[in-house]
Amino acid sequence: PLLGRLALAWFFLAAAVRMGSDWDTQVELLAMAHLPAPPVLLALSLIVMVLGGLSLLFGFHARHGAVLLFGFTALVTVLMQDYWHVANVVERATRYEIFARNVAIAGGLLMIVGMGAGPFALDNRAAGQKKKR
Repeated sequence: PLLGRLALAWFFLAAAVRMGSDWDTQVELLAMAHLPAPPVLLALSLIVMVLGGLSLLFGFHARHGAVLLFGFTALVTVLMQDYWHVANVVERATRYEIFARNVAIAGGLLMIVGMGAGPFALDNRAAGQKKKR
């Protein structure tokens, strides 16, 4: 569970850094998808990716973080990777690959929701300590 959780955390945190450092391009991509208020959506996306990614990284409320990231991933996948509407064969294939990748990532997030963060997580501190609810 630890390596899978860390891989997913890395994926979302690295994406947040990349997208945040290329703000104008990301806003333009959201606008091209005809989504409302692209700067606001991008800011919210970055917040979700960072909070969810840190949750997975440290295993702190990892199930909540995984649910948050699952919802985000599902929404982004349907809204941004709608390969079924693309006429260009190359672009459609590219979007399908990203769509399939996101579905696999969503599956990994659901495993964390179902199984928890694993033994090496703040959620599973030593039995002698009181656990925050």
